[in-house]
Amino acid sequence: MAEVLTAAEEDRSHAQGQRNSGDLLDARGLTKRFGDILANDRVDLTINKGEIHALLGENGAGKSTLVKMFYGALEPDGGTIAWQGRDVTIASPAAARGLGIGMVFQHFSLFEALTVVENIALALPNPGNMKDLSARIKAVSEDYGLPLNPTDVVADLPVGIRQRIEIVRCLLQEPELIIMDEPTSVLTPQEADRLFLTLKRLASEGCAVLYISHRLEEVQRICHHATILRHGQVVRECDPSKETPASLARMMVGTEVIGVSIGAHQPATGNVRLGVTGLSARATTPFATELKNIKLEVRAGEIVAIAGVAGNGQGELFDALSGEMRVAPAMVRLDDEPCGARNVTWRRRRNAAFVPEERLGHGAVPGLKLSGNIVLTRHGTGDGLVGSGFVSTQKAGELEQRIKKHYDVRMSHDDPEARSLSGGNLQKFVVGRELDRKPGVLVVNQPTWGVDAGAAALIRQALIDLARSGSAVLVISQDLDEIFEIADRIAVISRGHLSAPEDARTITRERIGLLMAGGAEDEAGAA
Repeated sequence: MAEVLTAAEEDRSHAQGQRNSGDLLDARGLTKRFGDILANDRVDLTINKGEIHALLGENGAGKSTLVKMFYGALEPDGGTIAWQGRDVTIASPAAARGLGIGMVFQHFSLFEALTVVENIALALPNPGNMKDLSARIKAVSEDYGLPLNPTDVVADLPVGIRQRIEIVRCLLQEPELIIMDEPTSVLTPQEADRLFLTLKRLASEGCAVLYISHRLEEVQRICHHATILRHGQVVRECDPSKETPASLARMMVGTEVIGVSIGAHQPATGNVRLGVTGLSARATTPFATELKNIKLEVRAGEIVAIAGVAGNGQGELFDALSGEMRVAPAMVRLDDEPCGARNVTWRRRRNAAFVPEERLGHGAVPGLKLSGNIVLTRHGTGDGLVGSGFVSTQKAGELEQRIKKHYDVRMSHDDPEARSLSGGNLQKFVVGRELDRKPGVLVVNQPTWGVDAGAAALIRQALIDLARSGSAVLVISQDLDEIFEIADRIAVISRGHLSAPEDARTITRERIGLLMAGGAEDEAGAA
């Protein structure tokens, strides 16, 4: 009787068959140094045709440096790269694409002033005319469950849609190896599921995928093999299906990863520290989302989380709460003081803090040192950074060192430019900069986007501790696991409507899914 294989076993059997047919990419002794920091130390890595290969490691382990050498964005200081059995020098991303290597970046490489089709055309060697390319984009994006409008201007699109552009742009190049750096960090669970089906189909056709993710359940689910980096060196290789998220995290970090402790859950009875009443705002661009009569209270001592699919008004709500978008004074209140028409500096001086979704460019100025980025957000908050018209570089440097130490922000040297940090380390810095103030009100959008398991636990525990100390914390997140782990109450935003927050102990994922699909709008209309 023939052996019956599960779908996962068939995937792995297929990958093994491809492995026996020869290597696609074979790296030996790859080394890269930045000053005194050895980012990659004699790394060996083999990727086979038809294989989904996970590259794991905590923030700063050397993953991004390694894949940038594969993609021609960095030049190795030592070692060799063989492509289909032949030693190659990958001098540029264009050369990598010419070989058949594509990459989906964690930090988007898009021109905001251009449309979707114009951005994609720039990456293709022979894009053809725009009308035909637009038709291809629509067909491919819809086929893969990541629909795009080719005429949309990138500047008007939320982060989730920008990630779709990166993925579709890569797929249109028909690569033999796709490098994916945190591809699902801004996708909904449904979009992620569709992406996984796409990756499995590509693998079945012989395409290889090098998959970087801190979502270890994903790695278990779709990857055939995993290589784990720690401090720039390969420390383990394994079959993810035979591991647990805890064991994978332990390999990455070197120790047990401690989960968060939410403490005794109590109904919020403290004073309302952040109040929103009848918040409505017109869409500022044709692609933005109108906010419609939003009502919300966040009390001292609690975390309220807002779930929702990307592009349903999360960014507009954050802008109204932070003061980047002005509204009627009474629509937003901090400690019962109307502030809808006040700017962000005024709100910071009233002990509020804000962490935007996009860390590079919005949360931090890329070309500015970390100490300078601290000054930008804390110059008016009584930290002693500014006095008599002068900036204290000594105080800014002390704060940079304190945040670095407490939040384990890894960098090649003291006080580097923000853009030199890996995505996860920059996220730790941006969140840590605001948490370090111990604000009375904190609004944070996607707090653990792109960080490893250990760093995510650190950030989530810090949010819980801040709330339990008497602050009001509002978290906007697309990660339902994160929301259920830290929230006291959960609301859902859909098409600019916000549902009434419900107790996190009793609300179900099915209920949240219903609200995401438009139930929040229906309930708001009924109210």
